[in-house]
Amino acid sequence: MRFFVTASRAACSLASVLVVGLSVTASEPVIDGEAVTRINATLDSFVEAGAVVGVSALIYEDGDEVYFGAFGMADEEAGLPMSRDTIVQIFSMTKPITGVALMQLQERGLFELDDDVAKVIPSFGNLMVATGVDDSGGFLLESPKRPMTIRDLTRHTSGLANSVDHPIVGTQLKELDPLNRDNRLADAVEKFSQLPLMFHPGEQWAYGPSVDVQAHIVERLSEMNFADYLGQNVLGPLKMNETRYVVPEMDRDRLAAVYWRDDQTGELSKKSGDEEFNAKPWPLTPGGWGLTSTIDNYMRFARTLLNEGELEGVRILKAETVQAMETNQLSNEVTE
Repeated sequence: MRFFVTASRAACSLASVLVVGLSVTASEPVIDGEAVTRINATLDSFVEAGAVVGVSALIYEDGDEVYFGAFGMADEEAGLPMSRDTIVQIFSMTKPITGVALMQLQERGLFELDDDVAKVIPSFGNLMVATGVDDSGGFLLESPKRPMTIRDLTRHTSGLANSVDHPIVGTQLKELDPLNRDNRLADAVEKFSQLPLMFHPGEQWAYGPSVDVQAHIVERLSEMNFADYLGQNVLGPLKMNETRYVVPEMDRDRLAAVYWRDDQTGELSKKSGDEEFNAKPWPLTPGGWGLTSTIDNYMRFARTLLNEGELEGVRILKAETVQAMETNQLSNEVTE
């Protein structure tokens, strides 16, 4: 049995989409009447308890749809219920789509995973590692023990600064603001090249902007804008026509609101302005976040991965590439 599960930013309690795909070889179906009852009760309880404002779920078993359910509201204040055609900001579920785009270029022989990132982005050849600050507040720097590789970018072992709260590089990260939506990916990557790394590549794991750098590598190697590359090589072939950075005006009444939880009270409140990024084109087309989708559109992507790179006669990756993407790439020596 193989599962593909995505939940859109549950920590923020977004009026969220949950997508579950199953590929099952069993004599008896997994999703029977009893299972449907349990799923309905569980998802409804999330809404009733105030854990989320809205949630939907879609399940495929042996290639066929066996469950769909929607509970709560996509936008409580607007009276918009969660439904099959609700559009949500998928946040970090943009990342697997970027990974597929990158690995398509690896299949074409345009790079190897253990290539130095500086082969594609020359400014990354000058990166240093911050080990502390001196008495005047300047960085204490040392050369990386080895170059950052593209594999580091795919497994979050790059050392790229990931938080403005980082005790050493956080202040400069805030000042440079590489992922400001007015920056192109090329601008963002140039700003990251001006920042010291948080740690030596490969020595630690830190979730962060590595996937945005992957997206720029796609641009450089394909000589295409990242959004255009996705449209032509991933989203278009898979008929994911409602997975996009910009939600047209005519579809915006289907866009779910974003709700944030107050750490003190536990209450959810609507975050105004969060939809602005998807209301019009911006210079930034992030690889790590930024796309919107519907539950059916994202299920097409999930089914493609479950089917090892192919859907409805359209292959976007080789089976062995998908298998490599499903395999742990993190060294046992990485403990942080």
